[in-house]
Amino acid sequence: MTGLLPIFILLTSLVPAAITFFLRQESYRLRNALNLGGAVVKGALIVAMLVAVAGGASFETAIPLAPGLVLLLRIDALALLFVSLSATLWLLTTIYAISYLGEKPEQSRFFGFFSLCVFATTGIALSGSLISFFIFFELLTLSTWPLVAHKQDAASLRAARGYLLYALPCSTILLVAIVWLESATGPILFTDPPDLSGVDPASLRVIFALFIVGVGMKAAIIPLHGWLPAAMVAPAPVSALLHAVAVVKAGAFGVIRVIYDVFGIERVAELGVGTPLAALASFTIIWGSLRALQQTEIKKRLAYSTVSQVSYIILGVALASPFAVIGGLAHLVHQGLMKITLFFCAGIYDERAGVRSIEGLDGLGRRMPWTSTCFSIGALGMIGLPPIAGFVSKIYLGIGGLQAEAPWVLAVLGASTLLNAAYFVPLLYRLWFREIAPDAEADERAPALVGPAVAAALAAVLAGMLAASDISPLGWATLISERDYLE
Repeated sequence: MTGLLPIFILLTSLVPAAITFFLRQESYRLRNALNLGGAVVKGALIVAMLVAVAGGASFETAIPLAPGLVLLLRIDALALLFVSLSATLWLLTTIYAISYLGEKPEQSRFFGFFSLCVFATTGIALSGSLISFFIFFELLTLSTWPLVAHKQDAASLRAARGYLLYALPCSTILLVAIVWLESATGPILFTDPPDLSGVDPASLRVIFALFIVGVGMKAAIIPLHGWLPAAMVAPAPVSALLHAVAVVKAGAFGVIRVIYDVFGIERVAELGVGTPLAALASFTIIWGSLRALQQTEIKKRLAYSTVSQVSYIILGVALASPFAVIGGLAHLVHQGLMKITLFFCAGIYDERAGVRSIEGLDGLGRRMPWTSTCFSIGALGMIGLPPIAGFVSKIYLGIGGLQAEAPWVLAVLGASTLLNAAYFVPLLYRLWFREIAPDAEADERAPALVGPAVAAALAAVLAGMLAASDISPLGWATLISERDYLE
């Protein structure tokens, strides 16, 4: 039975998706029960897996797809870091989406693709081989573009087309990299690093670059980031999904797998490709922040903030020093908690106050105190103020930069922190110190909208305050790095 656990975890998302597509609009109770029930069951399974894997266990199963083609699923510590994040935020986003969408049409289509997207994300996390990873990675593309196009207006359809224009060429590049490398090494399993000694270094550098392009599009690495801000025309639950639960995290997770489980730290160092990747991530961090400063819409500013913040993960794993790896892995979770809080709040401002632009935030702190407090926690965490989780990530990345003999990382983090403050502090000032227009209508009497935002904000605070605990994201990232990558 233990070999079937990876399949059971996948089915908690796939079954609700498959049934939801065939439900009529008026079957909302069954649709909600399926999606919430699947999320709760998945969470229970993952808690059991966390306990087992912390004790040294691993779970693996292989599903034959065709002669010579096997879908390999494996639960290890790194997989659980990502799948725990996606499962927790899936539950919160489902509660939020049920309230946000209300009686709007096409909910079965929305929740069907929503669950299918989480299924693909879970598959990416549990993939035990490179080809398995590719299958789920492409399924994620196919399941998310209908969500971007959900409103079916001109802007949504244009954003969805733009997403595919980025995704499909990068998918082709990723497939070329896989075929090229596996033609020389045979099938690549993440549990058994391939022997790359028979491939000349020049070819390996090109293959590595192809891999980074292939997975880096979803991670919004410059110049492959343009689809992400454009996709902000989608509903707030979709924005939360793209930025915190699924797509950009899948891209960052892909970079982690490529560096540590395909090439290996030592080979990356020998090829000299880690430092250029760290430099590209650093450029993305600064450039994304500069672009965020120029935005006047709340969601657009948050989108460029994501472009910047996700590259913290890539910076950490590219530096490959102990503290940098731990900081990068922990930020996979930390950024998700903080960013989903911000997008939840942006959606509440839109739905309950009709506010989408930054100037519309004036005085909402007093009219919508719960939402505004959560937004403030998310923003201060992104800036890096203790005790919120973002502070822990930056401290570890800074120390990791010194360990990697790359003191310039401190300048990047310092500049990023100042820029984070420059584009978030004015929003907080408007919320709490400006006067609201006398005729403005705003209330937050929507527990199913505000509750998930409060839960995510509280989790971001606890992840920082309890960072020394073994069960914190930082503690789990430390276990991963010590057990699997930095032995």
